[in-house]
Amino acid sequence: MSTADWLLDALLALTLLWLGWQVLTSRDLFMEIVFFIAFGLVMALSWVRLEAPDVALAEAAVGAGLTGALFLGALSRLERLGETATADSDAGNPGSSSPARPRFGMRLLLGGLSAVFLVGLGASVLSLPGEAPGLSLQVAQNLDVSGVGNPVTAVLLNFRAYDTLLEKGVLFLAIVAVWSLTAAPEEPVSPPGSVLKALVRLLLPIMLLVASYLLWVGAHAPGGAFQAGAVLAAATVLALLSGRSVKLTWQGWPLRVVLSLGLAVFVAAGLAVMFAGYRFLEYPPTQAGNFILLIEVTATLSIGVTLAALFLGGRPPQGERE
Repeated sequence: MSTADWLLDALLALTLLWLGWQVLTSRDLFMEIVFFIAFGLVMALSWVRLEAPDVALAEAAVGAGLTGALFLGALSRLERLGETATADSDAGNPGSSSPARPRFGMRLLLGGLSAVFLVGLGASVLSLPGEAPGLSLQVAQNLDVSGVGNPVTAVLLNFRAYDTLLEKGVLFLAIVAVWSLTAAPEEPVSPPGSVLKALVRLLLPIMLLVASYLLWVGAHAPGGAFQAGAVLAAATVLALLSGRSVKLTWQGWPLRVVLSLGLAVFVAAGLAVMFAGYRFLEYPPTQAGNFILLIEVTATLSIGVTLAALFLGGRPPQGERE
């Protein structure tokens, strides 16, 4: 690498360390979220430098974008709950004091444990072999029978389909757990302004186009269902924040069908090939591309709707818009 490359990598590493420290030490929850979003964006740049564009897309869309929106929504609800609790506390005990800070010994213990973890992680990285072949050769040799031209997509949806199926199952269980805990707040986080409305009108068509492109290009280049679903969810979140209604109704069976569609189609595809004499999720080489395309399309819809539903913070009330 050239000197400029070394300087850029060093700058990214130092920026990540500084942003991580700010996230851990800031006493302002809003600033912590801002630093966390910035950390995700810089991490996406770092993944680009490591020649992992698929991970960079996921980090930018999910780690920085949607996760930041979820944190901001949670902070808004916490502030409303905190105002209510403070009012009740002041009414019952006007002389109440602020929460106690962690003791110096506890902070020292946590710092020591973090240092031990950092040293162990550094030793593990330094002990890695200089050249680790991994399974890239086997993936390249079997790429022709995978149904796609992108090795990452081939691994995720063909060679390692069991893991991806479980990941979709975890995402489905997450929305079930959130809906089991509470209902979504009826009032919006904040009234939309004219600038936000104009920005959403400009960005929504572009984001839908980007989501479609990421879904289609994932068969032979960086992209895929998760990245496309994250962009689709971000577009839906922007629509919600701008006060727009979404066509899908947040009640009854239509929403639940879309939420479970990706997981259901994935399982159905694995069972269907068993009737042809193959093992579960072992696609026929001549039909592997069609199975993967069907799974990717339905997974994109389910991931987008699930992440947008998580942003609402609970199960939608009957008769409300999305």
